[in-house]
Amino acid sequence: MVKKRSVFDINFELDEEDTSDGFPAGNQRAPETKAYSGAPEIKAYNIQGHPLQNRDPVPPRRGPMASAIAETADATAERALAEAAIRAENDALAHEHVRLKKLGLITDLIQTSDVLTSKLTRDRSANADSELAELKESIKSVGLSNPIRVEQTADGFELIQGFRRLAAFRQLAEETGDPRYTRIPAAMVPRGEPLVALYRKMVDENLIRKDLSFGEMAQLALSYARDEGVTSGEAVSTLYASALKQKRTYIRQFARVLDALSGAVRHPEALPRALGLEIDKVLEAEPDKATSIVAALESLPERDATAELRILRDSLVPQKKPRRDLASKSVSKTSLRLGRPEGEARVTAADGKVELRLDRDFSAVPRARLQKGIEAFLTMLDQED
Repeated sequence: MVKKRSVFDINFELDEEDTSDGFPAGNQRAPETKAYSGAPEIKAYNIQGHPLQNRDPVPPRRGPMASAIAETADATAERALAEAAIRAENDALAHEHVRLKKLGLITDLIQTSDVLTSKLTRDRSANADSELAELKESIKSVGLSNPIRVEQTADGFELIQGFRRLAAFRQLAEETGDPRYTRIPAAMVPRGEPLVALYRKMVDENLIRKDLSFGEMAQLALSYARDEGVTSGEAVSTLYASALKQKRTYIRQFARVLDALSGAVRHPEALPRALGLEIDKVLEAEPDKATSIVAALESLPERDATAELRILRDSLVPQKKPRRDLASKSVSKTSLRLGRPEGEARVTAADGKVELRLDRDFSAVPRARLQKGIEAFLTMLDQED
């Protein structure tokens, strides 16, 4: 009995193209040598025109720890960039501050009590200033338009420019009791600037003031000369280099007068130009006259400017010679004629006068020899017979 087959074994013959190892495009078969792992089949959509061809692959998912580390790293990098930007901005601001300070453009309100005036000798007289009242009224009306200039020190601030403005603020604070006048606008100059530069700043600012006298400018030149160990002429050339040549000449002449009078002049700001130049001319011709002028000034210790000028003017009046008795005055003359190799010498002698005429250039005789000859002549006249 033949047993029935429950399954039909049908053998299909494959075409040559079907027997190839290739698979339809887009499918990828795992190698036959590896067992099937059960993983989903990965498709590569590389077919031209396939709708999923340009889709980005799904990024791999990270765990919480990895995400936290990444976020911390990003935050640290951003903070570093922000700190670098802040440092760069601070450096730029610091350089700008230094630049503006060198130009004297940094201004602040400072206490007037913290301002010292000891570093520089002021070119303004310490005596009463008649125009200070006008300055105070201007400050009360519109404020201070031009700040003073100071150099910051360990003890406060050293005044460079603005002596009158500072004095006006201090007087206003004392007179009105208004606390606004206890603080004054001040421009800061860089520390360590050479002394000559500080003096020049003060001088050049005051050169434009018409009321600054030659006596005050000369007094400043003398103070600078003592501080720096130079002559008064060199001090004038240094401090007043911006002034006209004629003005520097006047300042030098006034400086010679004040120096010759050894500081006895207490009111140099009141000394007129004409009087100062006349005193310089007199002292140049008679240097010993300075002693008598100083004695006359010191004889009146409580003098004001008017009294001092009167003493100085009186010193220029020539001393009157004692009058002679006209009856005893001789009117006779004695004439002599002497033979000399140069020719005939004519001599005329009268009261207070001896005249010698000779064809000779006496200016060619050396001064010392001429002096000795005249002294011998006078000595011989005084000898007894």
